[in-house]
This record gives sequence, structure tokens and C-alpha cells, in this order.
Amino acid sequence: MHERLELKTLPEHLIDFRRRVLFSLLAVLAGFIVAYIFAPDIYGFLVRPLAEASNGEARRLIYTGLAEAFITYIKLAFWAGSILALPVIATQIWMFVAPGLYRHERRVFLPFLIASPLLFLAGAAMAYYLVFPLAWKFFLGFELPASSSGLPIQLEARVSEYLSLSMGIIFAFGLAFQLPIALVLLTYAGLLSAARLSGFRRYAIVLIFAVAAVITPPDVISQISLAIPMVVLYEVSIFAAKLIERNKREGIHDAGKQNY
Repeated sequence: MHERLELKTLPEHLIDFRRRVLFSLLAVLAGFIVAYIFAPDIYGFLVRPLAEASNGEARRLIYTGLAEAFITYIKLAFWAGSILALPVIATQIWMFVAPGLYRHERRVFLPFLIASPLLFLAGAAMAYYLVFPLAWKFFLGFELPASSSGLPIQLEARVSEYLSLSMGIIFAFGLAFQLPIALVLLTYAGLLSAARLSGFRRYAIVLIFAVAAVITPPDVISQISLAIPMVVLYEVSIFAAKLIERNKREGIHDAGKQNY
């Protein structure tokens, strides 16, 4: 049988939607409070790659506005709190859409809902452990020591700029790793096909490198570090799309046999 769990009226859907959004916002608020309490530890975690790239050289991050450090901590807590709330938000999305799905649709949708936060964390981990060390060493390579012919060039980074850059890169990598989920769901909905994805491969690779150049720091290492995994994930999406199309054909074939 392919019955839905529950059929609701439009007002009931709106009430349920408001409730799910409220729970999600409360989860973000709770995550924000927890993250603000541990903001110094989160700050230390994010600046560790810069400290390690400095090879033991004494570094400091500065702030030039009176409220800059406080506002930066608020942004940092909100960013970290939103990440902490991802499992709750994913659960609320599932609880909202599941009653309106058929049983076979729920079996398809649930694994992707579980995979989405995991892929986001995988992208964030790749940014932190692979891209940050390489990118920061690249940028620090432009420092010049003092000499008789000129003044030295030394990094005196603002804390807000550094954390904004770090959080932006982590978010960009996490978002980019959602590519296979988006493509596979579009394939399941019939808006894309494995053949179309295969035919668009060469253009997709160019587009991926262009996007990687925009959302990463202006160095080749960071751009390649994002582009190559995205190309791999695109190929994974093609393979998953083929599996979905095969399962659909087998399901239609089996249904036809039963009707016969």
C-alpha cells in the first residue's frame, strides 16, 4: 500500500509549519546560548590553523572598533549555534513533510535528510583540516622581513575579518557538499535524469571550478581543494541517479505484474 500517514487541511498545515519553525528557532537560540558560553574555546579552535601555520612565531589578532570584538563573538556564537541546531532542524523538516508522503517516498527522503548534516560536517571538516593550513601558509608567504632598503610586511589581522573569512569558507564547503543531495532529489522528482547529468558533465566541471574560484580565498590551492571534491560528488550524483531510475523502472515493472 502507498497510503499517506496523515491528510491535513491548509490551516492545519500552516499551524504545523509555524510550530516546526518555532522549534527550529528555539533550537538555534539554545545553540547560540551554548556557543556563546564556549565562544573563547570556539575562537581558539578556529585560530589554531593560523597559529600552526605561523611555525611558532608569536601572532595576535587585533580589533580596531570598540564593539568589534563583542559583535564578532555574537556572530561566532550564532554561526556555531546554527550548526549545533542542524539535527533538530532536519528533524523538524522530516516531521513536517513525512505525513504528506507516501510510504515509498518516505523511504527515499529520510536517508537524504540524515545525510545532509553529515555531508555538511564533512565539507566543514575538509575546509578546516585541509584548506586552512594550506591557504594560511600561502598568505603568510607574502610577509617580508625588515631590511635596510625598506619596511617589513607583517600580518596584523583583524579578528572580525579572520573569523568572517574562516566561517564563510566552512559554510561554503558545507553547502557545496549538499550538491549530490540536490541533484538526486531533482532526479527522483523527474526534473533531471542520469543522461542529462552525464551530458552536462563538461559544463558542470567548468561551472564547479568557477564557483570554487568565487567562494574560496583567491589562491589556487583553496579553489582546487573545493573543486575536486565537488567533481567527485557530481560523479556520485550521476551514479545515484542511475540507481534511482533503475529502482523506478523495477517498481513500475513489479506493479505491472501485480496488476496483470
